[in-house]
Parts: sequence; structure tokens; C-alpha cells
Amino acid sequence: MKPPLKQPPTLKQERELKRQGYRLIAGVDEAGRGPLAGPVVAAAVILNWSKPAPWFRRVRDSKQLTPKAREVLFQQIRGEAIATGLGVVSPSVIDAQGIMAANRLAMSRAVQELDPCSDFLLIDAVSLPALDLPQRNIIYGDSLCLSIAAASIIAKVSRDRLMVMADEMYPGYGFADHKGYATEQHLGCLQRLGPCLIHRRSFAPVREALNRSYPSLR
Repeated sequence: MKPPLKQPPTLKQERELKRQGYRLIAGVDEAGRGPLAGPVVAAAVILNWSKPAPWFRRVRDSKQLTPKAREVLFQQIRGEAIATGLGVVSPSVIDAQGIMAANRLAMSRAVQELDPCSDFLLIDAVSLPALDLPQRNIIYGDSLCLSIAAASIIAKVSRDRLMVMADEMYPGYGFADHKGYATEQHLGCLQRLGPCLIHRRSFAPVREALNRSYPSLR
């Protein structure tokens, strides 16, 4: 399936579900599935879309926004949404369970943090069978569905903030810059310093760096 054109996400899904009787519809998305370090973070957002705010038209998939735009929208979403929830899963759990299971766990935790609870979930790309809630997974949901796009912003900004904190705890890796992704800078730091405690040891570049740094642990 080709990605959609870069048009604004809409409330089509939410309005369709409202006609079916649902009212507290949550968008769910994650950030940090691909990095070599740090947690995976998911967010769930119930927007008050029955009274659209002017900033709705600026909401996009977080990857299409500048850091400054994400920060502004983060504050607006947190301040005006009916509910937001956040789920964080550590690198050690990612290593133990695999990234897809960790991704679902983070999403489930985010949904469980919602107050009030959601009565329907719109999820970016995956399903959450562990949750006993009606749900719909939407491919490229963060580009198509406003509630999912809002969740993508909350998840991305929250994770970026955690990685800035990690940069202070583990200086020298540049986490504040690359947020744990496999950039040339990050790979160079891995080769020079070896992995730190928040690196995902099940990911190949980290595993290779660990073997080089600590051959006795192979």
C-alpha cells in the first residue's frame, strides 16, 4: 500500500463511529520503534472533536512537523483533549519480548491511562488483542486520522524529552541530537564508547558493538 498524499488528517473515522453510537474515541500511536537506544513510547488521545479547535488544522503525523511545531501542538493537545494517556516500555523489556510485543504493551499502557476510559480505539497499523475494547487499526493512520496524528505528537514529544534526559545521564552519545536512532553520529559513538545501559542489545548494531567492546560476553 502506498503512503497517502501529504494532506491533513481528517475526522472521517471519528464521525463515522459517532454515528454508530461511540463517544470517547481514542487515537493511539507510538514513537521509538526503530531506534537503537531508549524506550518505546505510546500515547492515546481522546480529542474533543465535537468542538473543533483552530489548532486542529495544524495537526499532522509528528514526522511531518518541526520540533517547534510539535512542542506547540503538544501543549494544545494536552491542555484541551478530553483525556491523554502515555505508555513507556524500557529497552530491557524490548530486548526480552521483541519490539512488536513491546510496542503493543506501550500502546495498551497508554490506553489504560485514559480517564475517562475510551469506548473505541483507532490505532496506527496494529491491533491490541489484549484490550477488551472495540478497535480499528488503520495503515498510515497517523497521516489519515486526526486522533491518531494527535497521539503521534504526544508520543514523539514525550519520547524526545526522555532522550534529552538520557543525554545528561549518559554523556558522549549525543542522545539529545539523534534520540537514539542509527545516525552516523550515533554509530560512531557506539564504536568508540560501546553500549550504555539504555541501548537495545537485541538490535544488531548494538549487539555487534557490545561484542567488540566486551568480547568475553559473546
